[in-house]
Order: sequence, then C-alpha cells, then structure tokens
Amino acid sequence: MADEDKSTSVGTVFLSFLAGAAVGAGLGLLLAPKSGSEMRENIMDLTDDALDKIKGFTKEAQSKIMDTYEETKDLISEKKTIITSAIEAGKEAMDREKEKYKQV
Repeated sequence: MADEDKSTSVGTVFLSFLAGAAVGAGLGLLLAPKSGSEMRENIMDLTDDALDKIKGFTKEAQSKIMDTYEETKDLISEKKTIITSAIEAGKEAMDREKEKYKQV
C-alpha cells in the first residue's frame, strides 16, 4: 500500500514537473522576440526533449515494474514451497497420531 502511494506520488510529481516545464517553455517562446521559423524550431526542440524525457521515464518505470514482478514471483514461489512443506509435515504428524490411537 505504501509503495503504491509512493509510486503515485512520484508519477504525480513528474507529470507536474513536465506540465510546469511545458508552460514555462511556452511562455518563454511567446514572449521572446524571435522569427516564426526560429520559434517553430525551438518548439520542435522542446517537444523532442520532452518526448525523450517521457521515454526515459517510461523505460525506468517499466524496468521497476518488471523487477517488482520478478521479486514477487520468486517470493510467492518460496512461500508456496514453505506452505506445502508445512502441510505435508502436518499430514505426516496426523498420520502418526492416528497410528498411535489405532494401536491403543
């Protein structure tokens, strides 16, 4: 639950940062005295930079998700083995106790 809150918080902060950067860049472009072609080039550069950052964030998030998936899968497998062993030990103990009472 805490990890979910943490990842939501990181995503929210990142998106807020991108939105702020886009607004700031847009205002800077609108207020700067440049020709139309220069402004379009600047907008394209900013768009490319934003896309690169988004791709990087996406790759990092995907990597973390896959790592968490693998860790969880391993943990479940480990716990399943422990539980299966405990159940088997319980069955064996019950069978031994049944045999004791049959002999009495």
